[in-house]
Amino acid sequence: MAAADPAQAAARIRDHALTLGFDAVGFAPAHLGPQIRAQLGAFLAAGRQGDMGWLAERTDQRSHPQSLWPEASTVIALGLSYAPDGDPLATLGRPDRGNISVYARHRDYHDVIRGKLKHLAQFVVSRFGGGAKVFVDTAPVMEKPLAQEAGLGWQGKHTNLVSRAHGSWLFLGEVFTTLDLPRSQGSGGGCGTCERCLHVCPTNAFPAPYQLDATRCISYLTIEHQGPIPLELRPLIGNRIYGCDDCLAVCPWNRFARAGREEKLHARPELEAPRLAELAVLDDAAFRTLFAGSPVKRTGRNRFVRNVLTAIGNSRDTSLQPVAASLAADPDPVVAETACWAAWRLSAAC
Repeated sequence: MAAADPAQAAARIRDHALTLGFDAVGFAPAHLGPQIRAQLGAFLAAGRQGDMGWLAERTDQRSHPQSLWPEASTVIALGLSYAPDGDPLATLGRPDRGNISVYARHRDYHDVIRGKLKHLAQFVVSRFGGGAKVFVDTAPVMEKPLAQEAGLGWQGKHTNLVSRAHGSWLFLGEVFTTLDLPRSQGSGGGCGTCERCLHVCPTNAFPAPYQLDATRCISYLTIEHQGPIPLELRPLIGNRIYGCDDCLAVCPWNRFARAGREEKLHARPELEAPRLAELAVLDDAAFRTLFAGSPVKRTGRNRFVRNVLTAIGNSRDTSLQPVAASLAADPDPVVAETACWAAWRLSAAC
């Protein structure tokens, strides 16, 4: 196999990635600087990871891509837009319905992106040789800093990646390769003086710009947190039953984003504004059936119903009180406690 000019190889890889359906492509050295390692260390030292113990594991590999794979020379960073075609916060004004984060209203993005990454890795190896490995939030990879290094965008004040073209709506994935490919130019752009994402957060999860306290984040509380949701935070969650899009949705850069093209990620109608009364009574089998192929399935029935009961308690809809009361004897103690809390909240609202 004749050696290809690195710049030409990168151009062909970029073109092929776009034909596979990716919306953003960039290249960066398989290396992260000391500032990223320091930020990770400070986050963990402050205990802001909460129950996410896996963040504290394999920290060396997380902050040193070549510790994960010593032969890696270049990271090909990929982005896939999942921008909604309507107002992602519309359901927040319907207290009898549950609000599911935009990214979870369809197929699990890990499965969708992984397939595309494998196709791209096969293309790279077959055309240009070397080795390649794919990652999509499945290994200790710091995806957002790598995407920033590869010119896909920048980490905004909400700590998520922001793109000039796609706003805050990009799924990320990576192909590590042994090929030495030229680094992409920076994307330009930035947050400037804007702090909309910080001020919109219902639970004040941002202690400062570019810093997140995950233990106060609604996405963490409704997805990762396994115990009871802290009492003082429950009223602030509203009807958000899986994740939260507030800080993403208010980003001004979203005005340039077009609705995501990937059909497998288009919202399922039954997950856009589901009724809380119907979700609360799901048993394990019904839960698994409804959320088959969805990222919501990973929470399990008990944690999800806990979230639904929290939303019911916040609804001020007294017609939902019998639904909450019926779960006060649930075999899961967290569900039972949240049901009692919700029933009490609705009683107090009478």
